[in-house]
Amino acid sequence: MTSPSRSVVVIPTYNEAENILPLLAEIHSVVPEMDVLVVDDASPDGTGTLVRDLAARDPRVRLLARPGKQGLGTAYVAGFRDCLDRGYAVVCQMDSDFSHQPRYLADFLREIEHADLVLGSRYAPGGATEDWSLKRKVLSRGGNFYARAVLGIPVHDLTGGFKCFRRDVLEAVSLETVRAEGYAFQMEMTWRAWRLGFRIREVPIVFPDRSRGVSKLSGGIFWESVRMPWSLRFGGKG
Repeated sequence: MTSPSRSVVVIPTYNEAENILPLLAEIHSVVPEMDVLVVDDASPDGTGTLVRDLAARDPRVRLLARPGKQGLGTAYVAGFRDCLDRGYAVVCQMDSDFSHQPRYLADFLREIEHADLVLGSRYAPGGATEDWSLKRKVLSRGGNFYARAVLGIPVHDLTGGFKCFRRDVLEAVSLETVRAEGYAFQMEMTWRAWRLGFRIREVPIVFPDRSRGVSKLSGGIFWESVRMPWSLRFGGKG
């Protein structure tokens, strides 16, 4: 079985000082032996400083500090490369705002024994969203349906960002050629893994709205997500 000590979760941050230390504490209450890599894009609110101070006391926590805000996709790619270089067998990813609840990490580690990529799914049977406005629900479900229809991937939740990869997947998808910078990164990585024939499993999750901090969604990120399915479908790797 894959030992949790060979597992790590990558968490990109930008201005998440309110959330990051409680999140790290909750992760380690669920999976005490799991390592955490926080990729911080020079958050003005001091998120990186908080993580650096904790990392000095806790060897399970590391900080990858970047000089400025460069996008979600590039943060994950930088984090994945770092984790591969350090020899991790399993690499998970999650948001820093508690929308991805740490309690599911234990489920992911169990499921990854029988899969190459585990997806936390809001739309699989048993999954749900909480405290979302009607507009957000319509946009999310519509965007997910749109991406699935264009790409033909047989998963319920193609646009979610709570995932767990075996290192073989990250080594095979050619991280250096990943193009998406925003939330389209999620569909691009799942698409690449599926096209390469890796085994994908979905774990139903409940996805609450963030209670603290500010959403990072922008118009540019939205339009990238609209274009990306067509780029992937007709451009192969994307």
